[in-house]
Amino acid sequence: MANITIIGSGIIGLSSAYYLTKSGYEVTIIERGSGNDGCSFGNAGMIVPSHFIPLATPGMIEKGIRWMFNSESPFYVKPRLDWDLVSWGLKFYKAANKRKVDKAMPALRDISLLSKKLYQEIAKEPDFDFAFEEKGLMMLCKTQHSFEEEAEVAEIANKLGIEAKVLSISELHQIEDEVKPDVAGAVFYSGDTHCYPNAFVKQLKAYLQKKGIKFLYNSEVTGFEVEDGRIKKLKINHSLIHSFTHLVIATGSWSPILTKLLKIPSILLEARVAITPMADNLIRFGGTMEIGGINDEINMNRVRGIIKSVPQFFPDYPIEIPAKEKVWYGLRPCSPDGLPYIGRTQKFKNLTIASGHAMMGLSLAPATGKLVQEIIDNEKPSVDIGLYQPERYD
Repeated sequence: MANITIIGSGIIGLSSAYYLTKSGYEVTIIERGSGNDGCSFGNAGMIVPSHFIPLATPGMIEKGIRWMFNSESPFYVKPRLDWDLVSWGLKFYKAANKRKVDKAMPALRDISLLSKKLYQEIAKEPDFDFAFEEKGLMMLCKTQHSFEEEAEVAEIANKLGIEAKVLSISELHQIEDEVKPDVAGAVFYSGDTHCYPNAFVKQLKAYLQKKGIKFLYNSEVTGFEVEDGRIKKLKINHSLIHSFTHLVIATGSWSPILTKLLKIPSILLEARVAITPMADNLIRFGGTMEIGGINDEINMNRVRGIIKSVPQFFPDYPIEIPAKEKVWYGLRPCSPDGLPYIGRTQKFKNLTIASGHAMMGLSLAPATGKLVQEIIDNEKPSVDIGLYQPERYD
């Protein structure tokens, strides 16, 4: 039986292992850390076919420049002299045009809908109970300008087969009759879902362990042995000890009152803040993105930007800024064009990449895992992966 090694125990690596195990492979997962601090432990838990527009859009260039000078902004590029940032920015600029966005939207729709379908299937399995709920998603717009822009997005969504309903203030207040958000209007995406990601990741690990998956924690990959266009062995902690048939790299960036009242997961549009009611009477506030390289620094200005935005939309429910040690953060792997990297590489015959999902890792994880299995088995992919080729920027 062929054996497969996956580098990375985040949601993408675990999902890939899930489908590869179902396909009959022996799988080993290698993780440089303890496996308890991936992005999907603390994210908003949203599975969002509504997010079919990539990050790289023409309007984002103007917003990004304006937001660069405000460290509390929802999308922050940390100014620094760094060639990788300059290179990434140039690719982002080239990708941010209408032609490429129009091509990307159907691709993102298809992989998101596939992921939602797979989540629905997983949620029915006896080993899983991760508070999967199909309540939809409310996009709350504070200003009339943003409301009009989101209404245009809703029109595109409906044309793409993603149901979206534009709501006036009175219609919104009929739905959110206790909270009554102070906004200009909203768009409701009824097909979006959410879950408790902490539970999902924990149950996915337990399932894989029960199936015999081997986890190597605190094992940093420090080198490769290559022969005849194939990666034959890995150096782990500087020792050449691990061999395999096929390698998958899924390493990401290395990626109480209100709880009772808010009935539907929401995104505060202008602030780019997600609010998700979770299991165990928890509510999770998350959002903002900083292009700042790989670092472990918590920027409290970013936290203040999240906290300050909530009472602007919900005046009756102010929240306090948490202590720094209670703030969770995660590293988000962002491609310049806003599309993930999924596919087999041309340089190495037995290497598949599954990364670059930015803030959509949890949402796209099952679909990515399924695609990884299909790629390795040389099956026809469930969705077209042409735009996701990992070497498109080589």
